[in-house]
Amino acid sequence: MIQVKCEGHSFEREIGLILALFYEDPEIAYVQEWNNPDDIRLVLTISEQSDGVHARGELLSNGQKMTYSYVRPFVGRDEKAMRKTAKQAVSYTLLMLMEKFTGIEQGWGILTGIRPTKLLHQLLSSGKSREEAHELLIRDYMVRPYKLELLQRIVDRQLLVVPDLYQIDRELSVYIGIPFCPTKCAYCTFPAYAIRSHTASVNPFLEGLHYEIEKTGEWLKRHDMRITSIYFGGGTPTSITADDLDRLFVTLHQSFPNMDQVRELTVEAGRPDTITPEKLSVMKRWNVDRISINPQSFTQETLHAIGRHHTVEETIEKYHLAMEMGLTNINMDLIIGLPNEGLAELEHSLEAVEKLMPASLTVHTLSFKRASEMTQNKERYKVASREEIRQMMDLASRWTAQHGYLPYYLYRQKNILGNLENVGYALQGQESIYNIMIMEEVQTILGLGCGAVSKLMAPGSGKLTRWPNPKDPKTYNETYKQLVEEKLRDLDQIYFGSTFASRS
Repeated sequence: MIQVKCEGHSFEREIGLILALFYEDPEIAYVQEWNNPDDIRLVLTISEQSDGVHARGELLSNGQKMTYSYVRPFVGRDEKAMRKTAKQAVSYTLLMLMEKFTGIEQGWGILTGIRPTKLLHQLLSSGKSREEAHELLIRDYMVRPYKLELLQRIVDRQLLVVPDLYQIDRELSVYIGIPFCPTKCAYCTFPAYAIRSHTASVNPFLEGLHYEIEKTGEWLKRHDMRITSIYFGGGTPTSITADDLDRLFVTLHQSFPNMDQVRELTVEAGRPDTITPEKLSVMKRWNVDRISINPQSFTQETLHAIGRHHTVEETIEKYHLAMEMGLTNINMDLIIGLPNEGLAELEHSLEAVEKLMPASLTVHTLSFKRASEMTQNKERYKVASREEIRQMMDLASRWTAQHGYLPYYLYRQKNILGNLENVGYALQGQESIYNIMIMEEVQTILGLGCGAVSKLMAPGSGKLTRWPNPKDPKTYNETYKQLVEEKLRDLDQIYFGSTFASRS
């Protein structure tokens, strides 16, 4: 339990976010008077003075007392700027105090709830020099130099892959969500339904998806919209039959404009147990540029523990099959921190990857997402310590560098183990354009299908509006005609009108 006294402010949410960087599910009580001398006790005080916001933190624990003081200069005198200054002062002071108390350094500083690469892109595209942008990230957010170096490498790589990244909001990308999987993984919170127990929903869902593709295609053609990339995700798109997948491609090519100018077409064939020669043949015939075959781990016991019913051998077999059939741009995912896995298991997985050398490798750090089976039953899943998780990430970083993989996108999540990150690595020239688009939020992403979330952005505005489709097939099947009509109306308003009816 951590008791906290807030004096001169009420930044309880920000305090909770910082404390969660150091403790898993911290119990925090905001108090006026101390009520248990055995708890960690924090006093966080701020006051506005002529030179800025003065913050002071005091920590008491087991007779130990630590203090930290900080002055954050004002960046503006309007109410919004004053509040931002005060919030940063409290967060900075608490972070410094907790690092001193725990001995844990937070490489990302006080950055929570924001994508670091997106922030650096915004600074650079606004005209700041690299040095000015780095100085701001260190000063305002306390990002450490080794994380800044990683950010800059990724930003530089993205601008090589997509040289028009800062003007690409005149185009848009499309995500097509197919919400079926062979089984639901224990860590997963995506819209994913075991296809064998939802067979009655499959055909009605596909009927709705064809309709949504057709109507969206009419809007795209009417306004002569150029498409940057298309990504089939889910779920696992290859859970449906080869014939159903083929019919989707027919509708897509008949409906969408200028398909020959789309820069990238990806299908996430993530579960090896859904991949067949027939489905690979369909994807090859329709010029799919990139697929995923995701092992997550090359330890069989781990696959059983997380609810994946394929074998390690099946992953390897389907990888070689795809390569032989000409689908050679293959991504693989590994997850750091899966149950009962440590450095030895990660080393084993990387040895297996080395024998395959896929075009790209995405290294995820396990995140305890609120709705996942793993989060709801944490006592059943033993995961590595914070220190070992960091060692595993360091190992993955060294291994990718040694084998010619370059980092090209990065994102972070709430409740991610060790307060680390997810990093996409690729051999040179094999980066995913869609991954850059979705992570950097530089253009509209039209989400079609069950559980897909559109992110709508008027060119030149930089402002995103979320527009979610229903997460479950039943609701989607019952409402797809209405939702398509509403979404296209909102698209018209965002692109060509001054107001629109946003959707929560």
